[in-house]
Amino acid sequence: MNITEDSSILVTGGTGSFGKKFVATVLKEFPNIKRLVIYSRDELKQFEMAQLFPKEKYPGIRYFIGDVRDQQRLIRAFERIDIVVHAAALKQVPTAEYNPMECIRTNVLGAENVIEAALSTDVKKVVALSTDKAAAPINLYGATKLCSDKLFIAANNIKGIRELSFCVVRYGNVMGSRGSVIPFFLDKRKEGILPITDPQMTRFNISLEEGVDMVLWAIAQGWGGEIFVPKIPSYLITDLAQAIGPDCEHPVVGIRPGEKIHEEMITTSDSYTTVDLGRYYAILPISGQYSIEQYCKAMAAHPVEPGFCYNSGTNDQFLNVDELRGLIQAKVDPQFVV
Repeated sequence: MNITEDSSILVTGGTGSFGKKFVATVLKEFPNIKRLVIYSRDELKQFEMAQLFPKEKYPGIRYFIGDVRDQQRLIRAFERIDIVVHAAALKQVPTAEYNPMECIRTNVLGAENVIEAALSTDVKKVVALSTDKAAAPINLYGATKLCSDKLFIAANNIKGIRELSFCVVRYGNVMGSRGSVIPFFLDKRKEGILPITDPQMTRFNISLEEGVDMVLWAIAQGWGGEIFVPKIPSYLITDLAQAIGPDCEHPVVGIRPGEKIHEEMITTSDSYTTVDLGRYYAILPISGQYSIEQYCKAMAAHPVEPGFCYNSGTNDQFLNVDELRGLIQAKVDPQFVV
């Protein structure tokens, strides 16, 4: 399902880092798109976003106040929508640990509400955003996103004869997104101290542009039931600290509750239903409307080796200090200098 000027799209959590970049990308290509709805619960962020993307310039854009916890509001918002990109979530690990029920209501029950709203309207495609923390989760945020992933994949089994599919896009830390480590380090270097959780810690890295491109690809190519995973580089947290503040102190403060030393996006258990698409991996549903063989033949893919694991610590792509500096200047802060 390719996006065209006749498309009607809704983005939950549309005022977040991903939502703003997704909207900017779509409007750059299709400024007169039929309908593009930003659905979120923060009126101030919607007001600020409307200054960047006013209805006078983009006649198809709409700003809906609403919460994914509210199923009836979602059903009303999904009317006359073809494509839903579900980006709304509570994402901060410590916040989720301290407020577990709030995280469950948004990330799990909110996912159920999105599914029910899509089933109750004429939506054709739902792409849900996930996280590397959903693979073998050890914190509540990751556990809620794993539940969300399972709900979206299973929704393909109850769609009946509807022309509707659900798939998931899972990726690692988005470079420069709100609350992530790079903006935190850029701010802390003014104090001359960049705290290191663990010298061995690694993380995956993806830019907002790459995340948006992947979602657009999933909209166009997804069959339904896949969890798409990008092939992206990793970095050492110590290299990131060296890239941003080489003259700063780098005290080791220990990992926070719920953090991993290394993140993973595909576990060894997932490997038996995972295929290599070239640019991406796809974890296929265990049972569904198609076989792994059918999928590989149609998508020019091949199964990964049994026992394969996609882990930020054993990744075959690592960014060095100079590469990290270049990416920070290009993708996060054009004024960044060391």
